[in-house]
Amino acid sequence: MASNPANLWVLLGLGLAGILLMTRKLKKTIREDFGAFVEKLQLLPPPQPAPPKAPHPLTGLTFAVSDVFDIEGYVTGFGHPDWARTHEAASQTSSVVSALVEGGATCIGKTVVDELAYSINGENKHYGTPTNPAAPAYVPGGSSSGAAVAVAADLVDFSLGVDTVGGVRVPAGFCGIIGFRPSYGTIPHLGILPVSASLDSVGWFAKDPNVMRLVGHVLLQLPFGVQRNPRQIIIVDDCFQLLKFPVDRVIQVVIKSTEKLFGRQVLKHETLEGILVSKVPSLKQFHDKKTNGELRTSSITLLGNILQTLHRYEFRYNHKEWINVEKPNLDNSVELNEILEITEAEIGIFKSIRNEMRAAIDSLLKDDGILAIPTTACLPPKLGAKEMLSEDYQIHSFSLLSIASLSGCCQVTIPLGHIDKCPVSVSFIARHGGDRFLLDTVQNMYASLQEQVDMLAKSKLSPNSDSQERTAEMAKEKGNQAFKDKQWQKAIGYYTEAIKLNGKNATYYSNRAAAYLELGSFLQAEADCTEAIKFDKKNVKAYLRRGTAREMLGYYKEAIEDFKYALVLEPTNKRAALCAERLRKVFL
Repeated sequence: MASNPANLWVLLGLGLAGILLMTRKLKKTIREDFGAFVEKLQLLPPPQPAPPKAPHPLTGLTFAVSDVFDIEGYVTGFGHPDWARTHEAASQTSSVVSALVEGGATCIGKTVVDELAYSINGENKHYGTPTNPAAPAYVPGGSSSGAAVAVAADLVDFSLGVDTVGGVRVPAGFCGIIGFRPSYGTIPHLGILPVSASLDSVGWFAKDPNVMRLVGHVLLQLPFGVQRNPRQIIIVDDCFQLLKFPVDRVIQVVIKSTEKLFGRQVLKHETLEGILVSKVPSLKQFHDKKTNGELRTSSITLLGNILQTLHRYEFRYNHKEWINVEKPNLDNSVELNEILEITEAEIGIFKSIRNEMRAAIDSLLKDDGILAIPTTACLPPKLGAKEMLSEDYQIHSFSLLSIASLSGCCQVTIPLGHIDKCPVSVSFIARHGGDRFLLDTVQNMYASLQEQVDMLAKSKLSPNSDSQERTAEMAKEKGNQAFKDKQWQKAIGYYTEAIKLNGKNATYYSNRAAAYLELGSFLQAEADCTEAIKFDKKNVKAYLRRGTAREMLGYYKEAIEDFKYALVLEPTNKRAALCAERLRKVFL
């Protein structure tokens, strides 16, 4: 009898040991998978053709697909168990997936998407949030979160997602990999669940630019040909002003890489406001209709609002019957069920805005131009952070994402190292139909961009503050000369360069505001003058220029106050006196 307790303890110990081993094995499995997959499977390519025919272009590559692509015999889950429960298995495989398999690649599984592929954050309460390999404590970005994680974790060579309002671009940026959104309408959507039909675009992820290009040639059915270098790379200054983290790294990497590969003459500076203000009249029409011309809203912010509204409107149109019948437990239920005050006339204006935007960008870039913008305004938020729900985060995110989503132009996200241990990226946009040129540009520039990331990280950008201030002053002087020559955009570029080097100099902001005023970019001018006044409360020129900008924006009371304050600082200033008196008589 004495041996029974001993045996019991031995058995108990073995049981505990087994549980520990199983727990460790489970944790190891989760770590290896990173929570990227909802289902593993295998679609094998056909046999290789006999010589002398060339092998399949994607031979030896593996890929995964977001759970919005149909695969024969499997239910397309759409990121929600209620959807999977109420829908049948697909009767055939999506044409996009089939094209890749026939091209020689092996599909190994389906990956997690945000609930109904609706969000850009990457969190899914039903299937778990995939772990961001580049920053495990931070969200991976969505909606194609699992597809991005699978590539970032080296589980596959490339993966497929759908980009509606950033579903490929955002997770690519947050996970530190390349993400491509092709021109709208260039890839068929047979066998893919629609999110917002007029915005959806099949996209893909990879770490290797050569793989990105190979996949692009298969999906877009592009012929191989002579690669063309960009003749202009335009840095969109007001887009970079939206960033919530230091932009020096991103701007300098693009500038230095471009100069090294193509020469400084290729670089240009523009503002989105300047690009759109005269070429997208429907945008001003919509702004004036909604606000009577009084709301202080820039074009880029307005575009972000339009994108959000159109996304929600079309999503409800596509799936309202299922949502109403099934009444699923949705994270986005408040937003999706909120009544949208939108008319058919406004939808018509949105369509006009999109057509005019595409024409404006196509006209600017032609066949060999690139727009350089930030992919996202913020670093990846922490898991569960309330920041993602804030209006500020949403406005800044959708404003940047709206350019390609609304115009239908192609865009690629390119990783540029880390800031504060979080991945950062830049995006290049080419005209609609310029997909091959954009993929070629990425392949040509990728190594140089990464080299500049390493070099600037080692030098920490500013080894000598005195030298940096001197460089900033030189940039300001170049800006002054360009201003005298009436080259307003060029002047803005030089002043922006000076601000990047010394962001606390009031004169740089005030001078850039003067150039913005010449271009009619009054919101940017007002913002720059406010920055100048923050650093120098006695800067008379900043008050005069802000007063002028506010007058043009219709903020007459504030404009009068600026002119009066300029008079307090400089009582003999005739311009300030005349402007204040003229406005006072007319509007007070």
